[in-house]
Amino acid sequence: MRLFARLSASVLTVAVSVLMLSASGDRVRFNDLGHHMMCVCGCNQILLECNHVGCTYSDRMREQLMAATQRDSSDDNILQAFVKEYGTTVLAAPTMRGFDKVAWIMPFAVFLGGSLLAILVIRNWKERRPAHAILHGTTPALDHYREQARRETSL
Repeated sequence: MRLFARLSASVLTVAVSVLMLSASGDRVRFNDLGHHMMCVCGCNQILLECNHVGCTYSDRMREQLMAATQRDSSDDNILQAFVKEYGTTVLAAPTMRGFDKVAWIMPFAVFLGGSLLAILVIRNWKERRPAHAILHGTTPALDHYREQARRETSL
């Protein structure tokens, strides 16, 4: 009997949690989509973070976004509608379609290329012999002084 009571209490808790989370679904979608868009007034802030006084765009865009999320439009349709109305500058990040993929790939490609170039340069420097060793090599005349320097600097 105790096991049944615990199990039913657990199921009830999970059910209530799921219902409460789904009730705030529109607000979560609103926040998620609002943080994927930029305010187009020129402040270069995320739409929901635009806080300068007298912004003529952010309030209107927030209202449009809230209405679109309540109409149960898909997220992609909402973003496409905003892009159609305000242009691609409304998106906070480039899409993963077409030429916009370059904006995602290039930073990684440049980092990888620069790292490989640095590795090649360092290997080249490491393998290079000093110029005086190439020209003169080891001479018996200098060996006497090298041996003297070793003796005098040894502890």
